[in-house]
Amino acid sequence: MMTTSDPSSLSAPLGPPPPFDPALAPALHEINKILPPDAFTDFAFVERTRRGAIGSSTPAPEEAFTKGGTYAVEERTVPGPQGAPDISLLICLPTAASAPTPVLYHIHGGGMMTGNMRDQVPEWLDLMQEFNAAVVSVEYRLAPETKHPGPVEDCYAGLLWTAEHAVELGIDPERIIVAGTSAGGGLAAALALMARDRGGPALSAQMLLCPMLDDRNNTPSARQLTGLGIWDQASNHSAWTALLGDAQGGNDVSPYAAPARATNLSALPPAFVDVGSAETFRDEVITYASRLWHAGGSAELHVWPGGFHGFDTVVPQAALSQDAVAARIRWLRRSLPA
Repeated sequence: MMTTSDPSSLSAPLGPPPPFDPALAPALHEINKILPPDAFTDFAFVERTRRGAIGSSTPAPEEAFTKGGTYAVEERTVPGPQGAPDISLLICLPTAASAPTPVLYHIHGGGMMTGNMRDQVPEWLDLMQEFNAAVVSVEYRLAPETKHPGPVEDCYAGLLWTAEHAVELGIDPERIIVAGTSAGGGLAAALALMARDRGGPALSAQMLLCPMLDDRNNTPSARQLTGLGIWDQASNHSAWTALLGDAQGGNDVSPYAAPARATNLSALPPAFVDVGSAETFRDEVITYASRLWHAGGSAELHVWPGGFHGFDTVVPQAALSQDAVAARIRWLRRSLPA
């Protein structure tokens, strides 16, 4: 079941890391004073992040979700996986919809260890508002308290409930996009695999933004960016160990935990995939997109020059960030025609 990396890519000499975009570098310098690249190796730091003690501790106001009355927002508790606790969904439905709408099923990031279902939802609503689309965001259990398969099974349970209640929600079950950033992008890729293998729900597309895909953590970019950016090889190792324990990096890791482990990437929904050139995940993301093409799939890949992990969220005013968002909107226009 294991798909190994190209040995030549692991042994080839590495040059210096790609430079950060000049408009992003000053912001990264300031961020690293609070969030060093290896911060997630310290679980005390993770716990402070969970409490909101790192960075901004002010939650987004409700208006950030309702968008001036454009969306009706509710939290709902729905059944979790069999034998597991119920889960929560944040459901944002367009108030002006007169017909079933597309829905973006969102999975938050946070290295599998932090974050909640409200994270980045306002930005996704900004993206989906043009399409009069709903956004449903899932609260999944976090590692290390919950190991694999708990988090991905929570996400799948929420996806099943969303599809099964499409009529009640006023959404179109033929136009479900799974999406996420970082750990959420990895979970979105895993959901696409899981939905294919379990016979549903049918997905129309997947949006994988700087996704966390490969527990082996041994690509050239993982080594080249050590000690740099927002999320380096050391933080990545800690996160995968939190999710997988001693199985991390071994021979028996499920593709539903680390989608890069999948041996069959055929019959998956069209994918939008992006990543920065100056981040740990660069090479695993490029490889995953290439393997989607090799399997006969549809994928649009963007590698943003000089982008660090999550640059578009951290420095949204930068030209590179605006280009990244514009590319997503163009892809959505093709994927969700009026």
